[in-house]
Amino acid sequence: MFDNLTERLNRTLKNISGKGRITEDNIKDTMREVRTALLEADVALSVVKTFCNNVKEKALGQEVSLSLSPGQEFIKIVHQELITTMGSTNSELNLAHQPPAIILLAGLQGAGKTTSAAKLALYIKERLHKSVMLASVDTYRPAAIEQLNTLAKSIDTEYYPSDASKDPLTLAQEAIDAAKRKIIDVLIIDTAGRLAVDEQMMNEVKALHKLSDPIETLFVVDAMTGQDAANTAKAFNDALDLTGVILTKADGDARGGAALSVRQITGKPIKFIGMGEKIEALEPFFPDRIASRILDMGDLLSLIEQLQRNTDIDKAKNMADKIKKGQGFTLEDFAEQLGQMKKMGGMSSLLDKLPGMGQMSEKIKDAVNDKQFSHLEAIILSMTPKERRNPDIIKGSRKKRIAQGAGVQIQEVNQLLRQFDAMQKMMKKAKGGGMRKMMNSMRGMMGQMGMGGMNPFGNNLFKK
Repeated sequence: MFDNLTERLNRTLKNISGKGRITEDNIKDTMREVRTALLEADVALSVVKTFCNNVKEKALGQEVSLSLSPGQEFIKIVHQELITTMGSTNSELNLAHQPPAIILLAGLQGAGKTTSAAKLALYIKERLHKSVMLASVDTYRPAAIEQLNTLAKSIDTEYYPSDASKDPLTLAQEAIDAAKRKIIDVLIIDTAGRLAVDEQMMNEVKALHKLSDPIETLFVVDAMTGQDAANTAKAFNDALDLTGVILTKADGDARGGAALSVRQITGKPIKFIGMGEKIEALEPFFPDRIASRILDMGDLLSLIEQLQRNTDIDKAKNMADKIKKGQGFTLEDFAEQLGQMKKMGGMSSLLDKLPGMGQMSEKIKDAVNDKQFSHLEAIILSMTPKERRNPDIIKGSRKKRIAQGAGVQIQEVNQLLRQFDAMQKMMKKAKGGGMRKMMNSMRGMMGQMGMGGMNPFGNNLFKK
């Protein structure tokens, strides 16, 4: 996410980091580069102009803090202006309403509306602890109703079994009545994808809006459409009076134009951002955290929250105790750690939130891709319980069977066993307070992988 913009801005802002003071002359080239970076990221021209003018005005009139260099002060101004451009603060869902509080989702075809409806339902259920019902009124795409029902079952939440032969207004009213009867806290209505230029379809969604009287009307838009996402959202807002935006497929958007344009063009906040295909991959949109990611400062708050939500504290404690006592680290333990990693969105999701990761080479990023983790998990799951507990017994015929079961080459099984053997030796060094030895071993392993100097927390982590 934002890879291209992050790389360009970092390169640009380095040019001013060593300046003794901020003057119009020495920020002229930098501002030109910032402008180009934003335009290449497909940020709307009007937003780019406002952004650059504000940064320049604040930089030239800024009293430099005693604790910061002029270059650092300039980067701080850019960071703050990014936050302002995207909306300053997180805009939470407003669900203070007599049940059911209705959320109406609108958007273009293919924006990921139906999937977002299920993701939003899971978010409300797990994090806001409210009961949710899902209902589809998309009678134009018969598979949409079945898709939403299937997703509702997968997250174990209520859904209204819509009949595609009925008109959308009738379905909406029936779903509202059903939610009232079941005393559901929140009803999410998924509407058909439509174009702003399709007058008949726009009239229909206006009628649905009037009938349901939603407390939240959210526009679902694909981040990869860039500034067009903001322009389309504005057209829908003129018809529906949106309360916010859900930005989908942001994990595949290397530019970031939509995230930086939506608020300024529509006046409406981005409330959620979709960061992957998994049903859990929906995050509240925090402008300050996104601004930090764009400038490669990381997003440790989101990372901590992610770890807290997905980590079994008791299991983690038992694992730590086991390692400290030197009781061994089995392939079953390793498989469990890989499962935890998948629940948190994979390694790429974690790396994206660490400071300095934007400067990682493509070679290192490839070395930690999630596909390889899936291969490791498949290999371990193809082993018998006895083999997982005692990998020394895995020889020729067993390796062949495991490779066939996992759909991989025997070489990959051999590689896993070698890596696991090294990991076991490293874990044993932690016994009896040998954590420092283990960390030094890790440092050596990272150096062999070409990751030396890439520790985002500073070199002190591995010092004796």
